[in-house]
Amino acid sequence: MKNLVTCLAILMVTFGFSQSETTNGKVVKETIKIENMSLTVTVDSAEEVASVFKIEDIAEFVEGNGGDESFSFKIVCNGDTMSNGKKSLVSYKVEGDSSDPEGFLKSVEAIKNAAIKYYNNKN
Repeated sequence: MKNLVTCLAILMVTFGFSQSETTNGKVVKETIKIENMSLTVTVDSAEEVASVFKIEDIAEFVEGNGGDESFSFKIVCNGDTMSNGKKSLVSYKVEGDSSDPEGFLKSVEAIKNAAIKYYNNKN
């Protein structure tokens, strides 16, 4: 019985000291700011260009990020293997910010069409 009371007393003291104290300090609230958003798509054919992304998806991405942010979109078109063994490629890139999302989306549409023309003219 004496051992049981001693164990319970030690257990209660341990739980009593292990409780955290309440602090009356300042709560700091941090704000996360996204400064540059970049999206790169690599494709191998005109069919991939048309099927990989839709302008509506890019519009949702741009509209979902409010505030003063800059965006960039790059499409890399893989070509044929050259005589030196390296693969040829063409890339198109557009940059914009959240102050003109319509202009940015028009530029994305333009480089998407340019990538499709690249593959159509290559054949």
